[in-house]
Amino acid sequence: MIYQLIQQLIDRVITAGLIEKQDEIYARNQVLSLLHLTEFREKEADCCEIPEDIPSILERIVAYACEQRMIEDYLDEKEILASKIMNCFVARPSEVNRLFFEKYQQSPKAATEYFYELSKNSNYIQMKRIQKNIQYKVPTEYGELDITINLSKPEKDPKNIAREREAKQTAYPKCLLCVENEGYAGRIGHPARSNHRMIRLNLLDKTWFLQYSPYMYYNEHCIVLSEQHTEMKITPDSFRRILEFVEQFPHYFLGSNADLPIVGGSILSHDHYQGGNYEFAMAKAEADWTFELTGFPAVQCSVVKWPMSVIRLRSKDTGSLVTAGTHILDKWRNYRDVSLGILAWSGGTPHNTVTPIARKKGEFFELDLVLRNNRTSEEHPLGIFHPHADVHHIKKENIGLIEVMGLAVLPARLKEELVEVENYILGREANVADYHLEWAEQLKACYGAAAAEENSKKIVREEVGKKFLRVLEDAGVFKRDEAGRAGFKRFIDKL
Repeated sequence: MIYQLIQQLIDRVITAGLIEKQDEIYARNQVLSLLHLTEFREKEADCCEIPEDIPSILERIVAYACEQRMIEDYLDEKEILASKIMNCFVARPSEVNRLFFEKYQQSPKAATEYFYELSKNSNYIQMKRIQKNIQYKVPTEYGELDITINLSKPEKDPKNIAREREAKQTAYPKCLLCVENEGYAGRIGHPARSNHRMIRLNLLDKTWFLQYSPYMYYNEHCIVLSEQHTEMKITPDSFRRILEFVEQFPHYFLGSNADLPIVGGSILSHDHYQGGNYEFAMAKAEADWTFELTGFPAVQCSVVKWPMSVIRLRSKDTGSLVTAGTHILDKWRNYRDVSLGILAWSGGTPHNTVTPIARKKGEFFELDLVLRNNRTSEEHPLGIFHPHADVHHIKKENIGLIEVMGLAVLPARLKEELVEVENYILGREANVADYHLEWAEQLKACYGAAAAEENSKKIVREEVGKKFLRVLEDAGVFKRDEAGRAGFKRFIDKL
């Protein structure tokens, strides 16, 4: 059976275009070596074929390695072997980059499509696991919010976690984003990256790297990272860099998490951005009101109709966007409005920053600046402008770039917990988590009489969407009430 699986895998990667037919024997021998096999049995490989995709065949080959005691049945060891097997079919970085820029001469879209397909077919992007995610949209006054219950990342069992604690610690690579991850075999506690490839980009005359997220949350979810392991800082160069990227790849957006704890949703130790080929609800949102920025006649300015506080700058000239964005950032860094709880500093600790996002629409470039503040209080120890306690049963984690734009990344626990809430609404026996109980009672009182098997899931999903909307409203520094609007206008007047 193992020979049949190896041949099936090779047939699939040839069909996917990872290797040519003339590479078949070479690639097969590489896989045989990894599986400690010294021969290939053609007749066994010719047995009736069970059609499967690359990830499924790979899982079966790895299961064989566990059965034969070649590796132990731990997640990390299985991931390392799977990555090494797929690396047998992936070209070296120099060849991948050569093909990428050859495609780029046709169009930027052709280049990214090539690299995206490569990253999926090589199993670097974990498509089979991503398909487990629960994804849907919820209509709101701000457009359709995206909801994702994240089920793609495999959970490690206690033995695997114990092995991580016992494993020898090393600082190579320094973090999960460092360029040294390209081709890295992995180890206990650090993901396997043998089949990982990156594209070399020139941004502001320095080398940056383009890759895709292995557990992407939206179409062509990419990461653009610094060659150097340097901490994230929002500066004028950040604006220049993301605008230069969308100039090179106009079908993609690119944005950055904020550079302060609490309001920064990801790794702050390595400067990087996230982007992709997807239009979020925030990008579609219209202007709530427009204003003029003195000294920047080439820039159209507006406050976006969005639950968070967003200033949108539009211009055909990226240089004007950078200088206007820098002007706003400098003003915001030191802005305070005590009546709204906005303080820029606590002693020497800064609280104000922005989440910037760049995109191109027609002839115009857009630079969105989402105003952020990470101050905490006794009432809100996790953050004043952070999801408040009454929504923590749905979303407690930081609100980063992806959530800011309107995509909720919710914890896996909700998959089972929401079923129990549905049962509760329907009057069935239900084991509702304590932290959901008040909410479940509210939903039953509101919908109980009208709830039925066919609509209970829809009801709960829409109510989760409303909770996520509340999360975004909590994170907004200028609320969309009378006092918040007046406060936002006071800030705009000082620009």
